[in-house]
Amino acid sequence: MTMRLAILCPGQGGQHPGMFDLLREDAQAAGFLSRCDLDRLLKAPLAQVLADPAQLFANICAQPLIVAAQLATWQALRAELETIAGAPAVVAGYSVGELSAYAIAGVFDASATVTLAARRAALMSEAAAAAPAQGLMSFGGMAVDALQARLQSQGAHAAIVTGADTLIAGGLNAALQAAATALAGQGVRSAALPIGLASHTPLMHEAVAPFLAELDAMAVHAPAMPLLAGVSGQGIADGGQARQLLARQLTETIQWAACMDACVERGVTVALELGPGSALSRMLRERHPHIQCRSLADFRSLTGLLSWLRRQAD
Repeated sequence: MTMRLAILCPGQGGQHPGMFDLLREDAQAAGFLSRCDLDRLLKAPLAQVLADPAQLFANICAQPLIVAAQLATWQALRAELETIAGAPAVVAGYSVGELSAYAIAGVFDASATVTLAARRAALMSEAAAAAPAQGLMSFGGMAVDALQARLQSQGAHAAIVTGADTLIAGGLNAALQAAATALAGQGVRSAALPIGLASHTPLMHEAVAPFLAELDAMAVHAPAMPLLAGVSGQGIADGGQARQLLARQLTETIQWAACMDACVERGVTVALELGPGSALSRMLRERHPHIQCRSLADFRSLTGLLSWLRRQAD
């Protein structure tokens, strides 16, 4: 079998106190994390943040932590992955994970991307301060078009489309709760997510211009491998387009279902989620069961992960 590998980079929600444990055992990953200087970016010792759930799940810490973990994982695995499967057939990121995907595809410098994640988090938190008590909530059990219409009627927004009848909604907490209550009688499931801002909705509008300024100050290159845009599920052609699409995803709906379908269209046979967590590999297995999907979170060592990948290539 000729392996066609997708690299998937998740967003917030799966971070945990041991998210760097495997990475510290690898010289490439550990060196990258040292260069990122996370204590400075977090404005607190990393060990303290990891041990405190309030800090670990706070947006201001979560975004740089997640991007740092994903890019450290890429540093640790890249050479072996290319030996096993060649260059990835596609790279895609979900929410803040899209920053990691850009760096993996060579659009941004990896260390600079971790700093960018910290700036993005700060700008989004500042935007959220103008309309406090906002967040994200999952909904499932009704066709997406109908769900979006019901959410809009309650003043909420579709933030991420994850399936034919599932999505993540964002908005003020009161609007989300009103939508959940109204839809419960129609068999719709809902659950609040541990994210205190309405990512990928118009409530993030004030973050767009300063984030674009951050992007304009960075060296940006055309993708060196196929890279998907979260807002469309389509490929990104050049650096200028990459900037605009990454800024758009602050306020526009992420089309993750379209990204998963794009993996099939590009002939992906195996997908690896860089973690933390395993939400993306679970979603891809459910939508496209013929793709072999695993996450770093499924393994107790990087060696175990690489052994699994070699078996897929046999």
